[in-house]
Amino acid sequence: QVQLVESGGGLVQAGGSLRLSCAASGRTFSSYVMGWFRQAPGKERYFVATISWSGDSTYYVDSVKGRFTISRDNAKSTVYLQMNSLKPEDTAVYYCAAAETRFAKVVLETTGNYDYWGQGTQVTVSS
Repeated sequence: QVQLVESGGGLVQAGGSLRLSCAASGRTFSSYVMGWFRQAPGKERYFVATISWSGDSTYYVDSVKGRFTISRDNAKSTVYLQMNSLKPEDTAVYYCAAAETRFAKVVLETTGNYDYWGQGTQVTVSS
């Protein structure tokens, strides 16, 4: 079992920045692919970014490329999502997720591939 706890959400004006954190506990963090997803009211949960357990591979949804950066610190069992140039359409609950893998460079963008989820943190971007 892996427990995930997100933090860092809040209210920010358009153009501003936030840094989300997701702290993991329970098992060896470094063997997990990590992902960030978001869900706006009345919509499905969508992929945002993912990072391999080695940290060498990352992948983003097109709408956040160049604005968001995913990173991880395996020593701290934490994954981050740095969000810059925020837009009102980025408003959503952001969830981190973990999937166990034997492969160092695997990244995953489908919700069904992930085994563990955090409780989410609200990000609201005002115009």
